[in-house]
Order: sequence, then structure tokens, then C-alpha cells
Amino acid sequence: MSRAEEIFQPALVGKKIPILTLDNKWHKLFTQKEYTSEIKRTENELNKLLKRQSKLNEECKEIKKLKKKMMDEIVILADALEKSPSKKLEKEMEEHRCNVNECNEKIDAYEEELIELPRQINQVNNRLMVATMEVCYRKLQKSTAELDEINDWISSIRRELKKKVVRKQEKEAMINQLYAYMHDIFGADVIELFDMKYNPEEKNKKNQDSAKQDGESETEKQEEDENALKS
Repeated sequence: MSRAEEIFQPALVGKKIPILTLDNKWHKLFTQKEYTSEIKRTENELNKLLKRQSKLNEECKEIKKLKKKMMDEIVILADALEKSPSKKLEKEMEEHRCNVNECNEKIDAYEEELIELPRQINQVNNRLMVATMEVCYRKLQKSTAELDEINDWISSIRRELKKKVVRKQEKEAMINQLYAYMHDIFGADVIELFDMKYNPEEKNKKNQDSAKQDGESETEKQEEDENALKS
């Protein structure tokens, strides 16, 4: 027993596992690149057993039909022999009896194999399930590690975003305070000598005009900042 079987096999005890190669969900679990040699080999083995089972069931039905036909003809031959015996009829009767015996032998052999096949199919199916669980376990481990890295990156970005939003709000408040103070002290005429990009009112007007063109209002910008802080 392999290491994977030692780990995963106990989990299958008492479980009713569907035939994996007939389960469409199983085929979606992994890509062809993720197929291990064990999975490919076991999948082929399982499919061969399933094909053999299907073939035996079909052949068993055909032989039983042939046997019934022979038996019906034996009844007719028996009536004919009773009414007018002949070597020809006796020969046909013997041939039919031989054919019936051959049918019985084949039916017995097929049914015996059909009794054994489900056990073999179940064993191979369980091996395929173990190989599948091994691949899925590795994928889960890898995906979980990658997810942890992504979550750490998102958390880091959120912290940085919160800092930037707070810094942005502090800068806006400082600019407004400085401009208001200078406006009160020096008056509008002197303030006009400064670069207009420092004028909060003018800047807000430009932002509003730009927001209308882009389909985004100043209120929405503020909501984004607040949401960023809440995140």
C-alpha cells in the first residue's frame, strides 16, 4: 500500500463512491496536465473493466435469447419425433441439445465473471479515488498558500490606502486653512497674485467640472474616501 493509500484509504471506508470515470464532475477536477501517471493508468484499467462488464451483459442477453430459441425448437422437434421418428430429426434434436448445453456453459461462465466484476471495479475505483484525493490535496495546499499571499497583499494595500486617504484629507484641510488665513490677512487682490491652483474654491470648481464630464461627482469621491477608511 502506497503512502497516499495509507492516508486517504481510511476516509473511503463505508462511503459509496460513484464510478469516477462516468462522473462528469470528476473530469472537471483537473486538467490533462494535472493527470498523474497513476491516475491515467488506473482510469484506463477502470474503463476496461466497465467495458468488459457491459460486453458480458450484452452477450449474456444474446445467449439467453439463443437458448430460448433452441428450447422452443426442441419442443417442436420432440412433437415431430413423437409423430414420425427419423434419423434426421434425431440428429437435429441432438444438435439443439448440444447448443443448449453450450449456451448454459457460457451463461454460467459469464454470470460468474459478472459476479466478480463489481468487486474488481470497486477496488480500482477506490484506487482512482485515492489518486484523485492526493492530487486535489496538493492543489488545495498550493491554492491555500497562494490565497494567503493574496490576502496578505490586499491587507497591506488596504493599510497603505487608509494612510494615503488620511494624508490626502490632511493636505486638503491644511491647504484650505492656509488659503483662508492668507485671504483674510492679505485680501483678494493680493491672493490673486498667487498661482490659482492653490485656490481651493477654483480647484473645487475644476474638480466638479471634471467630475461631470467623467460621470463622477465630488460626493462620490468623498464616499470613496470614506469607504476606503472603513475597509
